[in-house]
Amino acid sequence: VQLVESGGGLVQAGGSLRLTCAASGFTRDDYAIGWFRQAPGKERVGVSCLSFSDGSTWYSNSVKGRFTITSDNAKSTVYLQMTQVKPEDTAIYYCAAVESLSAIPAQYMRSAWYDYWGQGLQVTVSS
Repeated sequence: VQLVESGGGLVQAGGSLRLTCAASGFTRDDYAIGWFRQAPGKERVGVSCLSFSDGSTWYSNSVKGRFTITSDNAKSTVYLQMTQVKPEDTAIYYCAAVESLSAIPAQYMRSAWYDYWGQGLQVTVSS
């Protein structure tokens, strides 16, 4: 599985940005793709994820209502639309994928669940 991320950059607080994760190489139809972020000196945390099995989505409390995850199933591509961004959203954003399902929803927001990772994108929000 390969993941190619695009769309990072510099944005002013209150603005919007869209991240794209183009995935390829899946051998199963039941997989999930998630976005994680890591700020300097902090651990990597889940932002949002989507299950291609049934379209379920999950968001961290810090981005709920501001970020939206969507997909283009035909292209195995996931988008993270970021709106009303804040300086605390500044981080390296990683796309991750796993070819598995979990009966525990919280599992999808844990980085250890994912097997494949993109190279990471810098997102910087200026105040």
